[in-house]
Amino acid sequence: MPRRHMHMAGADGAALGAALRELRTRLGVPGAFPAKVLAEAEGAAAAPRMPAEDATDIPLFTIDPPASVDLDQAMHLVKRPAGGYRVHYAIADVAAFVTPGGALDAEARRRVTTLYFPDGRVPLHPPVLSEGAASLLPDQARPALLWRLDLDADGRVETTDVRRAVVRSRARLDYEGVQKAIDTGTAEPALALLKEVGALREALETARGGISLNVPEQEVVARDGSYGLVYRAPLPADGWNAQISLMTGMAAADLMLASGTGILRTLPAAPDGAVGRLRRAAQALRIDWPHHVPYAALVRSLDPRIPAHAAFLQECTALLRGAGYTVFTGGERPEHAVHAAVAAPYTHCTAPLRRLVDRYAGELCVAAAAGVAAPGWAREALTTLPHEMRDGTRLANSVERECVDLVEAAVLKDRVGETFEATVIDVEERDPQDGTVHLEDPAVVGRVKSPAGPLPLGDRIRVRLTQADPGTAKILFAPA
Repeated sequence: MPRRHMHMAGADGAALGAALRELRTRLGVPGAFPAKVLAEAEGAAAAPRMPAEDATDIPLFTIDPPASVDLDQAMHLVKRPAGGYRVHYAIADVAAFVTPGGALDAEARRRVTTLYFPDGRVPLHPPVLSEGAASLLPDQARPALLWRLDLDADGRVETTDVRRAVVRSRARLDYEGVQKAIDTGTAEPALALLKEVGALREALETARGGISLNVPEQEVVARDGSYGLVYRAPLPADGWNAQISLMTGMAAADLMLASGTGILRTLPAAPDGAVGRLRRAAQALRIDWPHHVPYAALVRSLDPRIPAHAAFLQECTALLRGAGYTVFTGGERPEHAVHAAVAAPYTHCTAPLRRLVDRYAGELCVAAAAGVAAPGWAREALTTLPHEMRDGTRLANSVERECVDLVEAAVLKDRVGETFEATVIDVEERDPQDGTVHLEDPAVVGRVKSPAGPLPLGDRIRVRLTQADPGTAKILFAPA
């Protein structure tokens, strides 16, 4: 899970734009797609491998940010006559366009994941596919992996099926519109059920000890000709939508485990030291965390619209470090099969337009559901896929981390010497004069160095910005 999400809302600044271009070069970010790859993608877009089954009668809909065009998932929910629910969840079938061993396949394995920059993105697949022929855009017949999940009245999965089918989304929705429709009672029945099923799945998550972090998005906004930073708190609809994807990833993991071949997304339990650090951050931010209250219960009690809570949720993402991919074959269950944050076996399978591993996981699940052996290309890739995903994820994390630094420096570039209200949220154990402060306005978390003595953990202090220059100097504060 990314530490922070960012996007530009307003015109790009010259200094920031130049720094972002230099960052792409320094990190070795892929540039334009080679001509051979583009030609293969054009051919695949014109003649995809369409499945025989027609499921275009299911009135699916997508939920994404308003500007998104690389639409991986579409869903439909209905109550079952005998009780419980049926969820149809269509996932873009990238394998219908990518030929194993071809130029497009090789390029995707080189890129591994879509990279997100404040001024744009570097896609995993050429836009003719990711934003066109493979995307589940409305009113278009598309090849998909169609999941059918039957749930009981409490939201537990009773039966799972996934197969290839042609689907057609009826509507492209966004989170704010979905939230408004549900809150005002104007949502169509299938959409209204998203809240009902999402809430049930959240309750099950709580019961099994899982946790979803509602991490605020950090937005760059234009303010009187300059820049500002604000947080956008996730809506309840974001969480309900995420629960459908999470449920599918858990069902996929169960399918693969039952078949004896697959790839899981795993995360070990957080070490005691990491939790101790979070307790110090909670104290610093004046968040009451009694010792008898579990970490998961505390996180669920937080409101990401409150700045101190938002800062703490950002720090909580540190517990997600150490996640990786675990491969198993030959019918043996892996020793480490659980994702600690999910509190169950889980896999990535719902974003194949943006993440390499999902194409392979989806293929393995289709084979498992049909009771047949997975194709050789999917099984053979398992030997190298964890390493490819590790390297690709590492690059994506570097891009995100560096972009945060650049955006914050660009926003504050002309404010060096100014003072701000801040809270000391962390102090280095080995050097108590070095730490981290949280500013509420602008929405910045930055380093602070105190030449005069130890920093007062948890105190609200005035700090002076001593440096900020995108591409040259990361932001740094000192006590004022």
